[in-house]
Amino acid sequence: PLPLFGLLAYGLMFTLAVLPLAFRTAVNQGGADSSSQSGLEQRTWPLMFILALAMVVCSGYLMYLMAFELKALCPYCITSALFSLTLFVLTVVGHRWEDRGQLVFTGAIAGIITLTAVLTLYAPLGGTARALASSGGLSGPPITNPSGMAEVALARHLKSVDAKMYGAWWCPHCYDQKALFGAEAAAQVPYVECASDGKNAQTELCRSQPEITGFPTWEIQGRFYAGTQTLEKLAEISGYTGPKDFKS
Repeated sequence: PLPLFGLLAYGLMFTLAVLPLAFRTAVNQGGADSSSQSGLEQRTWPLMFILALAMVVCSGYLMYLMAFELKALCPYCITSALFSLTLFVLTVVGHRWEDRGQLVFTGAIAGIITLTAVLTLYAPLGGTARALASSGGLSGPPITNPSGMAEVALARHLKSVDAKMYGAWWCPHCYDQKALFGAEAAAQVPYVECASDGKNAQTELCRSQPEITGFPTWEIQGRFYAGTQTLEKLAEISGYTGPKDFKS
């Protein structure tokens, strides 16, 4: 659960950063000893350094996955990696470290532990993915919500008018689009897999369409529509005249 890990990491970093400020406010109001603030800072700075280094190592691994495994651009991942790197630099240059050698040693140990933990968590998933790819290609998580009669009818209509939904197995928006149809209808949606390691991939077909700049992209009657579309809009632009009591 990467979003949860990221939330915890940034939340903990924020907490460590503001604790000395809270003590400083208490000192100014006469409610705390100034030595307590100094002692607290001596504890929070090393913890922030270790945490920032761990975030950089994790982000580095995610950048590797993005570049060499997924082979796709993730702006959110890049932004988070830049934030993590900035936090790490600030923890190094923003404090007067008395023992630089100890800092390097601590950083090396923290980096090794973090990398080991990350590989333990995610390397087996990568091995499973590669095995699936070699056995016929990857596919996203299954759609489990049921379809209604209107969704099935719309999917059949889209197929009959030679519409196409271009997507990638790793694309969450493509999953959302299929989920709008439901399990039964999604199986009949005219889907084109664009990821090279996806199941029944048609990468060259996707590359031959300059109008495809993101996933999903619909091609309906010679026109292209980028992004997740509502079922009502798909019905309108495809000339669908069947039942429209869609569940989603």
